[in-house]
Amino acid sequence: MISILNKNALGKLKKEKLALMGLIIIMAFVCAGIFASAVSPNDPYKVDLSKKLLKPCAEFPLGTDQLGRCILSRLIYGTRTSLVTAIAATALILALGVPLGMIAGYLGGWIDNFIMRLADIASTFPSTLLALAVVGVWGPSIVNIMLVFVVLWWAPFARIVRSTVIKLKEKEFVLAAVASGSSRTSILLKHIALNTISPIIVLATLRIAAVIMHVAGFSFIGLGAQPPTADWGVMLSDSRQYLTSQPFLLLWPGLTITLSVLAFNLFGEGLNDFLLPSSGDMVVIKGGDGKNA
Repeated sequence: MISILNKNALGKLKKEKLALMGLIIIMAFVCAGIFASAVSPNDPYKVDLSKKLLKPCAEFPLGTDQLGRCILSRLIYGTRTSLVTAIAATALILALGVPLGMIAGYLGGWIDNFIMRLADIASTFPSTLLALAVVGVWGPSIVNIMLVFVVLWWAPFARIVRSTVIKLKEKEFVLAAVASGSSRTSILLKHIALNTISPIIVLATLRIAAVIMHVAGFSFIGLGAQPPTADWGVMLSDSRQYLTSQPFLLLWPGLTITLSVLAFNLFGEGLNDFLLPSSGDMVVIKGGDGKNA
């Protein structure tokens, strides 16, 4: 059985109270999104103008918006939009950045130079400006915003993986695999990829928080999710005109965005302390079984 965690990882995690707090909040959001139809007190899309701008009550725990829709229900369903978008975008970023980083680090030479120059180019483009250009051509959409993130944000992952691979390919267990005649694909997948997972998990966790914040921002200015979609950014945008008269309309989605971003950042920082392997702590494949050397 191969483990990507250090021997004392679980013990360290228990001591990282902020990381545990972040994980608990994340799991609460995930459960809310999965079971939204069961835990939502009302239909998030039901319009009832006779109940607009109600204060919190038994029927509407957080009140209603300007169209009489349940705020709590829209926040819960908005969790699906935000988390699915953030996780999907991060997964696509990983799918692009990690393989390119592994290829660049292991093969080196002109391939390495070519991939790193592409990474330099991707890093020079401001994501906001490119998103505005894409939306101007193809129209406002969360999918279009996600594509911008994927095109630009793969570079940090590729650089981290590349630097890790460059260090790993000189290790004894990799050199032994080369001497035994293992193919490049086998070496990359069985010996090198396993030891690059930890830093990638840490960065991916922090990147999810960034995607949530950016998607909410683009939806707020009308470039992401479109009304009447239950989305945190859309809820903020719809309630701007009630800033002084009904501030709670902005308070609840604002707090939800802040809490979700904070949770992923806390968890990511905690992972950084206990998940990253210490010096010399590498996963080695021996006879199909892994162990820490």
